Amino acid sequence: MQYNNTIIDSRLQDKKRLSDQLNICLLSYRGNPTCGGQGVYIKRISRALRDLGHRVDVVSGPPYPQLDEDITLHRLPSLNLYNPDDLFRVPKLYELKSPVNLLEWLGVSSGGFPEPLTFGFRAYKFLCNKRGCYNIVHDNQSLSYGVLRTKNLGLPIIATIHHPITVDRDVEIQAQNIWWKKLKAWRWYSFLGMQAKVSRRLSHIITVSERSKLDISKAFNIPPDRFRVVPNGINTDIFRPLPDIKREKNHILVTNSADTPLKGLRYLLEAVASICKKRDIKLTVIGKPKENGEIARLVRDLSIGDIVKFTGRISDEDFATYYAQATIAVVPSIYEGFGLPAGEAMACGVPVISTTGGALPEVVGNAGVLVPPADANALEKAILSLLDNPDRCQELGKAGYERALKHFTWRRAAEKTIQVYKEAMNANC
Repeated sequence: MQYNNTIIDSRLQDKKRLSDQLNICLLSYRGNPTCGGQGVYIKRISRALRDLGHRVDVVSGPPYPQLDEDITLHRLPSLNLYNPDDLFRVPKLYELKSPVNLLEWLGVSSGGFPEPLTFGFRAYKFLCNKRGCYNIVHDNQSLSYGVLRTKNLGLPIIATIHHPITVDRDVEIQAQNIWWKKLKAWRWYSFLGMQAKVSRRLSHIITVSERSKLDISKAFNIPPDRFRVVPNGINTDIFRPLPDIKREKNHILVTNSADTPLKGLRYLLEAVASICKKRDIKLTVIGKPKENGEIARLVRDLSIGDIVKFTGRISDEDFATYYAQATIAVVPSIYEGFGLPAGEAMACGVPVISTTGGALPEVVGNAGVLVPPADANALEKAILSLLDNPDRCQELGKAGYERALKHFTWRRAAEKTIQVYKEAMNANC
């Protein structure tokens, strides 16, 4: 009798689990993890949602995400005109018979960035053919008119906005000294008008920090009560301490998009150029600059080519090794909506120096050294202070590691995301 009751209880639990399972459609106009934080987000949040027992389909344009085998990927082909292996190719005539393809080509040809717009139209067509398959649609910052039309299918929609891209636009325009280059930057970011309009029509928006919430609310004129803050997680299978590797002396590590002004690498290079006049120092940059870009020119102008190493793209498995060898990790960004590089360094047990740009203080807390953004002198003083104090480095490394494990896990992010899904579904009833 007890055996039969056990079977019945097990079946009831299985039935409840299946009834709680959500069918989630996760949209991303591009999703390769090497294309930035959004690509990492797609890979990790889909994995964590699946681990909670939900079914997750990812719908993406190229470059496509690299997902685990139990997560279905639906590829929505585009003209892919930003493919670095065939950059700005001229489409074949038959390709332009599609109105969406034609719109994409005209957008790129006129200096714009049409990917979010055209992806949205393709995603809407996909979802029209998938009626009844999903409980919720989760848009990863395309914020396009086509995705908004999904409301007409009766599907609840939420979106993740990682940070206000208006900040990227303003910093990039400010960095240009020639009027036509400023105009070119304005044209590139013209998609922001669409994103502002679409985001104001959504009932629930996920963002990754309190600072992003405030700044997006102001930039897009969205009431703050529509936002739900869900911090990103850190993949501790990749980013972890390697105690068997000895840290090198006076070795600085930075990981960022080298030629993106928002990432503030120029200020770190200026700080390192000043420090190397006083002591031996080495800087490793995880990434690669454009051959004739601003960063490459700055390295030459500062005569620091012999102490700065650019790694180019590295594998996930190599990240922990680079961090383990470094004395200090620096995050020189002018603004971060969250700050994955800071969290990843902390998870590796590396002492962190970070700017106060955007949400970085929320990530670093009191487990690192904070300096003002766009200030090479402040970076120099902070770096020298830690290099001269190994005990302080050790304390910060330990504190950062403990903070990352406590506050920034993808499971926790997925659990909070499910709560937002259920709010949006109830509001849609």
